[in-house]
Amino acid sequence: MSVYNERIKNFEKIRAYMREFYVYGFKSREEYDKKSARSYDDDRRRLESWLGEHMRFVRTPEGKNVFISIDSRVSSHNPLYAAWKAKSFTDGDITLHFILLDILHDPAEARPLSDITERIDDYLAAFEQPMTFDESTVRKKLKEYVREGLLVSEKQGRSTYYHRAADTALPADTMGLHFFSEVAPCGVIGSFLLDKYGDYAARLGFKHHYMTAATDSHVLCALFSAMREERTVTVCNLARGKREARKITVVPLHIRISVQDGRQYLLAYHLEQGRFASFRLDYLSDVCAGEVHPAFGELRKRALAMSRHMWGASCTSQEGAHQQVAFTVEVGEDEAHIWQRLLREKRCGKVEKVDATHYRFSAEVHDANELIPWIRTFICRITDLHFSDPQVEARFRKDLRAMYRIYEVGESG
Repeated sequence: MSVYNERIKNFEKIRAYMREFYVYGFKSREEYDKKSARSYDDDRRRLESWLGEHMRFVRTPEGKNVFISIDSRVSSHNPLYAAWKAKSFTDGDITLHFILLDILHDPAEARPLSDITERIDDYLAAFEQPMTFDESTVRKKLKEYVREGLLVSEKQGRSTYYHRAADTALPADTMGLHFFSEVAPCGVIGSFLLDKYGDYAARLGFKHHYMTAATDSHVLCALFSAMREERTVTVCNLARGKREARKITVVPLHIRISVQDGRQYLLAYHLEQGRFASFRLDYLSDVCAGEVHPAFGELRKRALAMSRHMWGASCTSQEGAHQQVAFTVEVGEDEAHIWQRLLREKRCGKVEKVDATHYRFSAEVHDANELIPWIRTFICRITDLHFSDPQVEARFRKDLRAMYRIYEVGESG
């Protein structure tokens, strides 16, 4: 049970705090200079109230470092979703909420605004100093709940009537919903639905459970909405190594999610620079939808064509410009798992059998640098290597020579 119940108004502050301590991690109170010491303590207590059993700390010469430690083999539910379930509200908000839902408890009974306002006054008349809500305030709250899907509005003559939306039956089996909540983008929606079941048996475990994307759910949802409506978006982008976010306007086209680390990227068309670019979602904030873009469909087709030659999320080269990568590995007679791994992990590349003991991988990609970490995993098996970009090949061989020096072994080529 939470021991610190202060709620939050600005989720971006909590998101930034989680990012600093979970994703980048291990900062002491003295190192965290983006907020005052008091803000640091307040936010830390908020996180501890939601994630107490997952909070850890270590003592270093620089001080005490607080961080979040989650064992995905033990936690079948993403504990970071708790941050989305702590929402700020005023006394007026919570009073109107329960009164409105009581007045409109029957989905089959619709009421006009004037009738709802009068009945609210009746509810509050018993208090010595009752709250008062004018018709404008009630109308705004009703419209908000219509947008949220809690209420339905309909015109009857010149008046607008409101009634509660019909309940949606939840499926009896929770396994699919559990899987969605932990794996799918915006899985927090599934987590909210699971809360309606109360206690239930969690029957799924995850070997690779990428939890940190939970804090980007509101950004992802806003981008999906803009893509569905084919709109531009203005968004704040905090580039790596920068202390201040920069506001940019882009056409959002695709979301790419890494199967290696779960990191999410936006592939978009940068209107100011006139080119395609990718952005990490955890660096984006304050998404604001703009106008419908007339060339959205054409830009999405071009982005899809580009993505067929993207190993990861980088699209630094010019559109249509590809770099060639190829290497040959030696595979023993009893090592079928090696070439099977090549087939499984080849992505946009292709694998060809050279002879009984050699297989060749080749690909045309936008950024050959992205393949280097993967190619390194085949060191000691590589018999031939080629990059069309000599700088990329020089970097790879330089790193290899540095490794030889560290392990004091001779170079083989």
